[in-house]
Amino acid sequence: MTVSLPFGLAVLTGKSIFIQVYDVIANNPQGFLTALGEHVFFLVFIPVMLAILIAVPLGVLATRKPFLERIFLGFVNILQTIPSLALFVLLIVIGFGIGTRPAIIALFLYSLLPILRNTVVGIKGVDPFLKEAALGMGMTGWQRLRMVELPLAFRVIMGGIRTSAVICIGTGTIAAYIGAGGLGQYIVRGLAFYSNGLLLAGAIPATLLALLTDFLLGRFERTVTPRGLRVEAAKNRSKS
Repeated sequence: MTVSLPFGLAVLTGKSIFIQVYDVIANNPQGFLTALGEHVFFLVFIPVMLAILIAVPLGVLATRKPFLERIFLGFVNILQTIPSLALFVLLIVIGFGIGTRPAIIALFLYSLLPILRNTVVGIKGVDPFLKEAALGMGMTGWQRLRMVELPLAFRVIMGGIRTSAVICIGTGTIAAYIGAGGLGQYIVRGLAFYSNGLLLAGAIPATLLALLTDFLLGRFERTVTPRGLRVEAAKNRSKS
């Protein structure tokens, strides 16, 4: 049973949704796998990795120089307010062309804020007593950062990385409008041809990919966090 909607779309039962998505994917499984691979690698992995390499060092630097914290966070906050499609178009106009290059740059810029902010918050949230103890043990600034501050701030930083990854998965679907490929191709074609199957073949896998990515990064965070820190975090949550 369907209910007519303005663009020829329909409210579908769970069974018919599955059938339409399956039909689209089964008709061209190689094309779907290619789009999925493009989305994961070019529109999520590369932008997030670049953001980690830039935002974490900037976040550390911002905790050492308070005036830099205001500059860095102010700049990335401004970037975050620019509508995604407008940023894609701006990058095209200034000479980056169409395709994956402007998409990677735009998604990298959007990924900076969560990682930078969480790095600053995580390091500043380390107990000052532990920092003083590290200095009392004769640790250098680099040793204190590497052995005390970053391990204790890791869970908070990972929260920013998880947020950035999910942002890239969602915003990456819009990048199909500038020829960046990915799962957004199905959504664009579905809107052009008023096809429920194409729309859902892009929207549902993108949604599942976001949920799976957040879950896997959460498991990774838990795995690499020492048990003592996990216990302490659980105690803090129970107290609050």
